[in-house]
Amino acid sequence: MAHCHGPDLTETIKGDKRIVLAGNPNTGKSVFFNYLTGLYVDVSNYPGTTLEISHGRIGNDVVVDTPGVYGISSFNDEERVARDIILSADLVVNIVDATNLERDLFLTQQVIDTGIPVLLVLNMMDEADRHGININVALLSELLGVPVIPAVAVKKIGLSEVKDNLPLARPGNVTPGVQHLLDAMIGRVANKGEALLLLEGDQIISGRHGLEPGEYREEIYSRRRERVNIIVGHAVEMASERKSFSQTLSGLMIRPITGIPMLALILYGMYKAIGVFVAQTVVGVTEETIMIGMFEPAVRGLIGEFTALDSPLGQILAGEFGVFTMTFTYVLGLLMPLVAGFYFFLALFEDSGYLPRLATLVDRLLTGMGLNGRGVIPLILGFGCVTMATITTRLLASERERIIAIVLLGLTIPCSAQLGVIAGILAGLGGQYVAVYVLAVFSVLVMAGTALNALLPGNSSDLLIDLPPLRVPRLDNVIRKTATKSYNFIKEATPLFALGALLVSVFQLTGILKFLQNLLAPITVGFLNLPPEAATAFIMGIVRRDFGAAGLANMSLSSIEATVALITITLFVPCIAAILVLFKERGKKEAAIIWGGSWVVAFVFGGMVAQLFDLFGQENSATAPLVMISFILMTTIVAAVSSVVKSRKRKSIVV
Repeated sequence: MAHCHGPDLTETIKGDKRIVLAGNPNTGKSVFFNYLTGLYVDVSNYPGTTLEISHGRIGNDVVVDTPGVYGISSFNDEERVARDIILSADLVVNIVDATNLERDLFLTQQVIDTGIPVLLVLNMMDEADRHGININVALLSELLGVPVIPAVAVKKIGLSEVKDNLPLARPGNVTPGVQHLLDAMIGRVANKGEALLLLEGDQIISGRHGLEPGEYREEIYSRRRERVNIIVGHAVEMASERKSFSQTLSGLMIRPITGIPMLALILYGMYKAIGVFVAQTVVGVTEETIMIGMFEPAVRGLIGEFTALDSPLGQILAGEFGVFTMTFTYVLGLLMPLVAGFYFFLALFEDSGYLPRLATLVDRLLTGMGLNGRGVIPLILGFGCVTMATITTRLLASERERIIAIVLLGLTIPCSAQLGVIAGILAGLGGQYVAVYVLAVFSVLVMAGTALNALLPGNSSDLLIDLPPLRVPRLDNVIRKTATKSYNFIKEATPLFALGALLVSVFQLTGILKFLQNLLAPITVGFLNLPPEAATAFIMGIVRRDFGAAGLANMSLSSIEATVALITITLFVPCIAAILVLFKERGKKEAAIIWGGSWVVAFVFGGMVAQLFDLFGQENSATAPLVMISFILMTTIVAAVSSVVKSRKRKSIVV
């Protein structure tokens, strides 16, 4: 499978025929792509799965998946990419949600108006039945003028029929009143599709041909909407208006009074499952019993056959920070169970349709930080992998929102591996230290978000997001997704961990490690109140934050020291892979500022917690609550000042 994006996309994907999968977000295109090509891309019940373009082969033809869009215009990056791919198609397989025909058929009719042969797939027919929606498939096909295949993709119903009927795709019935406009324009551009978009005022298509954008968008859109309404009115019959249990549950999830307690319950369940069961019981077996008890002695025995273990080479290969001991113990014994546990939950959220509802629930909170509810999707995905989440910020509506989301991701969101280690350490500290950790990191998130919202010009965009039906996740898809992402974690993390282990071993042997510990002592010992050895974890954290967190897991720290160290490593610099993506997405200047800012924020706020504990008395039972009150006050002040600055900016613009 290949992934592409960029202006040369349509030129790089070649085949006898180009079969393009198109549809609104979350209609199940990826399932059809997987079936037709025999390849695998994520299948999720939330918008934004297909941000990169996947393509594979079926015989000599090429199949191209596209981002979910509501139309092929130039309103955002996803539509621009989808437009260019669809206009280059030999045929389009348009997948629609059978429960949302009134919405989805607008894109269908627009594609038909381009003159490209279309095969329409009515996916989720089982859900349409459950909602009392009866669709006359034959009449729908007749009205649209294209073949229509009913399907339930997740149950593999209709997949083979789609494949068998690909040769039957044909141009459909153009929206009434549009054909004569197309006839007048067709000679001036390359094809009927471009003529349509030119008439609809597409600036990019107009620019390519040196023509003025057309002024028929409103007229054509009105005619198309009217046409779709008539088709739906004839071909669709609602047998029941009864509200289902999933619709009732969906409503409860997005109302603050019920949604917030449900969210708290879900997070508590995750904490108990990952932070307690996986981090303590499972990791106890995988790290201590298997890796430290069996694997490491076997590796040392093998390496000892070739070189003395106390020699420099022996130390590098199998010493305290050995490339073949610590690397695999950390990756496979400590982090792998935690990563798999987190990705399992993330897959449940994705497939159930909970993430878009969470976006709706937190919309108001995120608006205060310069985002809208849609911003919660990259932030949640960041808990899986900050690198991937940084790329996912492309789904946000504006550059301003992308900058804010990327800063918050790099600064305050720990990845799954780091989060697992943190949850495991926190589980042994007690509730008051867990509360201090959560509140401190959340405070930095709110302060950074509100400050950026005040300083950057512009405002949050309104939330426009699909709420797909709530579904019971399919276990096979959840397991497959968990396995795929966990494998990708091993593939990405192992070389970096090995590099980190090599550097730390060399630093230890040459005395550089001791030198760096002494150099950082004013910060680690004097400001953070941590042992000098904690500097080693931060040095490891430069490679990957989870690598540094794993280093902390093996240190003997008091509850206060562990809390301070965890806050610091959470706010610490993003891993090398995330930094590379950061430079690619934001450019050298912004990426360097974010990276440098992470250093400052991590040590300032980590040290602030340490100094507050010192100020209020480390042995006092009221200390943790006082530290929390201090952070609440600080956050309130920053948010209030940011609000005033934002308000004055608005007034100055109005004046």
